[in-house]
Amino acid sequence: MDKKKRVLLKLSGEALAGEKKTGFDEDTVRGVAQQVKLAAAEDIEIGIVIGGGNFWRGRTSKAIDRPKADQIGMLATVMNCIYVSEIFRSVGMKTRIFTPFACGTMTELFSKDAANKAFADGEIVFFAGGTGHPYFSTDTGIVLRAIEMEADIILLAKAIDGVYDSDPKTNPDAKKYDVVSIQEVVDKRLQVVDLTASIMCLENRMPLAVFALGEENSITNAMNGKSIGTMVTVE
Repeated sequence: MDKKKRVLLKLSGEALAGEKKTGFDEDTVRGVAQQVKLAAAEDIEIGIVIGGGNFWRGRTSKAIDRPKADQIGMLATVMNCIYVSEIFRSVGMKTRIFTPFACGTMTELFSKDAANKAFADGEIVFFAGGTGHPYFSTDTGIVLRAIEMEADIILLAKAIDGVYDSDPKTNPDAKKYDVVSIQEVVDKRLQVVDLTASIMCLENRMPLAVFALGEENSITNAMNGKSIGTMVTVE
């Protein structure tokens, strides 16, 4: 039997907040859920990582120690995964949430075997809590899980529609890449994922696709290999 395609999808916490910029916008999350449900119906195994930016944007005060600030961010991603998981369940999907640290009965402690069983059972698998350690972003978290879980590709759903050679918000002449190698991403410090995550992708040959969450059917299209914003290759 052919191996099922396995993808890891990263969602921006801020994007899930919609125009409110904080908390959740249920219509936005429900739209994501409907797209993921369509992809899951085509026998694609789907893991999800969510950023915490709709609740916490890192160390905002010098009074807070960096490790503690990062722990707050980890908990923000747990809240996001619990919420989004429930919306997914409300539209008929089965879900499982794993964290790298104990959260009582709210989540399960991550292990590769348990996550693989959840995939085999047809569940949407949420990886919350980042790596469980400070100084590592959710970018690093999703790359780590993608490598561990032997995913075929990482899908990055962002507010921007791809990878540019400079910030298109400040440079109207910024050039968008349709395809770019992970080596060029590292060499030019392109803002796809942070440098630690980029190097992990380079060393472990993990491709990425970057696209705009707000575009119609963007998640469904990306999961089916259709037109996307930018493809980051490992060749």
